Amino acid sequence: MNKLLTGTAIAVLTANMAGAEAHLTFMPGEGEFTWDSFQEFAGSTDLSGQTLDITGPWTGDEKVKADIMFDYFEEATGATVNYSGSDSFEQDIVISSRAGSAPNIAVFPQPGLAADMASQGLLTPLPEGTAEWVADNYAAGQSWVDLATFEGPDGEEDLYGLFYRVDVKSFVWYSPAAFDEMGYDIPESMEELKALTDQIVEDGGTPWCIGLGSGAATGWPATDWVEDMMLRTQPPEIYDQWVNNEIPFDAPEVVNAIEEFGYFAKNDDYVNGGAQAVASTDFRDSPTGLFEIPPQCYMHRQASFIPAFFPAGSEVGVDVDFFYFPAYEERDLGNPVLGAGTLFSITDPSEAATAMIEYLKLPIAHELWMAQGGFLTAHAGVNPNVYADASLRAQGDILLEATTFRFDASDLMPGEIGAGAFWTGMVDYVTGASAEDVAERIQERWESLN
Repeated sequence: MNKLLTGTAIAVLTANMAGAEAHLTFMPGEGEFTWDSFQEFAGSTDLSGQTLDITGPWTGDEKVKADIMFDYFEEATGATVNYSGSDSFEQDIVISSRAGSAPNIAVFPQPGLAADMASQGLLTPLPEGTAEWVADNYAAGQSWVDLATFEGPDGEEDLYGLFYRVDVKSFVWYSPAAFDEMGYDIPESMEELKALTDQIVEDGGTPWCIGLGSGAATGWPATDWVEDMMLRTQPPEIYDQWVNNEIPFDAPEVVNAIEEFGYFAKNDDYVNGGAQAVASTDFRDSPTGLFEIPPQCYMHRQASFIPAFFPAGSEVGVDVDFFYFPAYEERDLGNPVLGAGTLFSITDPSEAATAMIEYLKLPIAHELWMAQGGFLTAHAGVNPNVYADASLRAQGDILLEATTFRFDASDLMPGEIGAGAFWTGMVDYVTGASAEDVAERIQERWESLN
């Protein structure tokens, strides 16, 4: 019976392998990977002698993991993949594309830059039928099609990217021990989450740890709250209009979402240190209250990366765990998920570039990174047992159960808004300004860009 290979077993196995497959991390045919479609792809794709140049944002350990995934494309096709990662990817890809020296494929960390390049004719639409495939094979598939559909230089819309690695932000982290001691249940709706918040106060505790501090980027954690609240109070079409300023920032729908965040953040009884501490508490320090005895707070809303800032030795699933930041039951908007992700786009067409897009449709192209950790995917055809640990598998389940996925709004807005006025406006809001005044000032700033 096949079993997922552990890191130690893989190392021993790889050291003893011989022949053409000796450079591969996972032996073909072994483990719980989806090998059948990989073998079919290998049998029908011969790119011997061809080279595929790819550039993206992954460096260091992430580049190592990406290279392992690319190794299997090489094994299947006979092509050579040259991947180069860069911390200045966003600048590098624009320069190389305008100079006529772009790689075959670029991996964009957000769709905004890809959309800009598509409008300038610097990207090639993906093969016909790819949009339909994504809609049918990704969880909340149409969301991923919409996020990667851009206008070309002729004004016509096409699919220009295939999303690959996904980050999820709609999580609430909590202490299982503290919940068990008090007999609290995991809330399954926003109504239940608010009721639990009140119950914790009634029982003498503090429900939330919230921190917006982040040096020059102070305020960004609040933008995630507001974005999540937009998705829980409005249909996704309204969210999209907000991102594009087709409805103004000071529209009632947006003001309401800000106030939904304020329901939690501007109540002294609800937040560790009181409401005035929210703006001054560093987001990296904020969740430490979950680990105090007795706990200084019971819940912390933050993205999947936050365990990197938990106290040393903390184990997710034991010392701390998470649940889905729930939607309002009464609003019937399904299970929206906020996050981010990387997408593959063709910057210099070639047979090998098209084949790479086909390879990325295979479950194994995702499973190979899933097994290494630090990776989530919306591909509904992957085997979730391949995830490196139970925590990632549970996060993947939340992603696969999403009915709507939307990209972080502030990352899609003009930089002076999403990484400027929105951040500072949220600090002003938690320190006393009204949602109406803050939203009006952000809208005025947006209008001044035109």
